[in-house]
Amino acid sequence: MSLVTDRPVRPAQPQPPSGGGRAAARRARKRHRARRPAPLAGRYIGYVLYFVGAGLISGAVVHHPLDPARYTKIAVIGVLVFLVATVVNEFLLAADRPALPRAILVIGASLLLSFGIGMLSGGLQHFEDFPARGALLVPLGITVSFIAFVLKDAQSSWRRIFGPVGLAVLLTAAVSFFGLRTIAAGMGTESGESGHSHGTGSAEEAGEHAEGEESPGTSSQPTAPEGTASPDAEDGHSH
Repeated sequence: MSLVTDRPVRPAQPQPPSGGGRAAARRARKRHRARRPAPLAGRYIGYVLYFVGAGLISGAVVHHPLDPARYTKIAVIGVLVFLVATVVNEFLLAADRPALPRAILVIGASLLLSFGIGMLSGGLQHFEDFPARGALLVPLGITVSFIAFVLKDAQSSWRRIFGPVGLAVLLTAAVSFFGLRTIAAGMGTESGESGHSHGTGSAEEAGEHAEGEESPGTSSQPTAPEGTASPDAEDGHSH
């Protein structure tokens, strides 16, 4: 009995974490370990792809009525470029890669964000060329881009769409719609009558009109008056 009671008490050993032991601890340390920053070339390429994709989409959205087949192809290319930029920035270069459900949500929100930015930037850039269309694209782009950004942002909940910031964005979009619509009505032009043809139709029509005006002048030759005789005839009858 004395042997049991006189045994020195050993300090309690720390218990290994439950759920995998040392392997789980290593995985936890890896998750919390600071990761090296992404290379400069990768970050540059990612952001360039973002802006190139948004630029292609903005141009396609605004100019679509001029040549639907051509600008539909440009829009598809812009969407693909923007999605590649999303994969590079959100998955390849990100410190914490999202799970599959979150990854699908990020890709869908990025696609929606690309169209929102394209409508906003394209409507502002070509508002003078397409006033009526720009008055619709700008407020729609503001609304769509905000909703897509909230869905894409990992630090925000989708409920923020209906919060104070969402209400302010909706108010801004409404004011911009009525304001730009008033300006477009004052300009007195329609989206299809702006003449923004990039030099394809008006130049050819002007050239054809100029040729039509010059052709009668070049083909006609000066004729002598009817009542005036030629010099040879006068010489033949003179004595």
